[in-house]
Amino acid sequence: MTPSSTQPAPAREASVHRKTRETDIKLAINLDGSGRADVNTGVGFFDHMLHHLARHGMFDLTVTARGDLHIDGHHTVEDVALALGTAMDQALGDKRGICRYGWASVPMEDVLANVALDLSGRPAFVFNATFPTPKIGEFDVELISEALRSLANTAKMNLHVNVPYGNNSHHIAEAVFKALAKSLRQAVTMDSKSSDIPSTKGIL
Repeated sequence: MTPSSTQPAPAREASVHRKTRETDIKLAINLDGSGRADVNTGVGFFDHMLHHLARHGMFDLTVTARGDLHIDGHHTVEDVALALGTAMDQALGDKRGICRYGWASVPMEDVLANVALDLSGRPAFVFNATFPTPKIGEFDVELISEALRSLANTAKMNLHVNVPYGNNSHHIAEAVFKALAKSLRQAVTMDSKSSDIPSTKGIL
């Protein structure tokens, strides 16, 4: 009798090159990584958030970006998020066997951030968080919601972010990205009870 063999699971990886008149971004992700990040967007605080996303999501993430930072960080942050969502969507393929849903409640000192998401194939974004300051260092806090909206759109997911309380802008942003990472990690995990597409429609 010939011993049975199992085929290794296909790698859930993707690379994206997004180039416009405003930015030039190269990004690669491995959803089944070990939390390694090699990130250089030119926007220091955003790099910090992307490191949290990779580390707590257990993704391997590589990002290099050149943007019109002489204007501000808006285009760079937005376009990196668009590329990241595109890469996630590509890496997931038809989403067969994933858990699909993820949620996390993450404290960060004075802050609590709650994130829930659905890799539904239909983008939606809800953001309920108030930052007490307009900037974190040189980083405009309004770019947090812009980045997450862009990510939700190109990853084709429902993304709900709620921060019921918190007094420190840095802690709010960090708690949100950590909760997002934990939620994504749960959602992309392969379901031990099903190898089918997790939808009654048969498609996501």
